[in-house]
Amino acid sequence: MKTQLKSMLLFIAVSLIAFTGCKKSDLPVATSSEQGSVLGKAGGATQISAKTEGATQISGVAFLAATGECNSPLGQGAAFAIKMTGDLEGCLYAFIDDFECSPSGTYREEGRELFIGTYNGETGTFWTGYKFEGKYEGCAENGAPLGAEIFGRCQHPIVEGSGDGVFEGVTGRLDFKDDIEAGNFPFRGHLKF
Repeated sequence: MKTQLKSMLLFIAVSLIAFTGCKKSDLPVATSSEQGSVLGKAGGATQISAKTEGATQISGVAFLAATGECNSPLGQGAAFAIKMTGDLEGCLYAFIDDFECSPSGTYREEGRELFIGTYNGETGTFWTGYKFEGKYEGCAENGAPLGAEIFGRCQHPIVEGSGDGVFEGVTGRLDFKDDIEAGNFPFRGHLKF
């Protein structure tokens, strides 16, 4: 396993040097004590030290909220709500600001979202700005999608300074890719506190 990891890291470093025009002398070199603090073993899993101040990777699956599942007064006026499960547990309320649909069935939507829920058992909220793009069977005259969704994906950057509770000061992003067959929305992303 260590040999494979070393080989992969060597391949990446050589690729960076070859394709970016960097010289080996341009690459930062970590001392052995820095390497030890960044890559430590705990329970057999490699962990990143808090000293790196990197982002925390998150993932989960979301579903359209059933009636009564997401009913916070803060979400009042939302076009729809999504029930989040996984690293983020709670509700994501979508407020659509703009949308358009081309004759080919390509639908684009922009808006804002309010997440109300928990992370690691602690409560909080944050806002995102989002952009959705999907392909549908067609478009209605008013620019809304028409028929079944063929595929869809969206990006949700967290609005800086919008978090409270456990999300106070958080930045980051969520990315969803619709799973049409399963009828859900797997997500992944990162949070930086």
